Amino acid sequence: MAKVIAHIKEVPFQIEIKSPTGNIIIADEPVEKGGKDTGFSPRELLTASLSACTSATLRMYIDKKGWNIPEIKVETELIEMEGKTLFTRKLEFAATVDEDQKKRLILVANACPVHKILSGTIEIETELL
Repeated sequence: MAKVIAHIKEVPFQIEIKSPTGNIIIADEPVEKGGKDTGFSPRELLTASLSACTSATLRMYIDKKGWNIPEIKVETELIEMEGKTLFTRKLEFAATVDEDQKKRLILVANACPVHKILSGTIEIETELL
């Protein structure tokens, strides 16, 4: 389970997000949308979650296999279309990766927990406190 608390005061769109362990990030909207661009936009945070999870999952797998891949780059983009949202994800490795490794690494990327969440059925329950 993951839990965060978002708190907004009087600065438009600037949101402080805290984890139970005290980690803090700032979310904001770009200037052209009325924010001050002091942090990631909510869409960027969602996209970043997929990139971060993919990176960590690939790193764990590569380390377990003992492959000499010192760096992983995951570029993810969220594209909103009529009735559909598309995430594109590009993987880049700072080493030569053979065809069998490429196929396996794509399967591993698709098995990251955030990928599974975004690919599954999502329900949102809201209550007023």
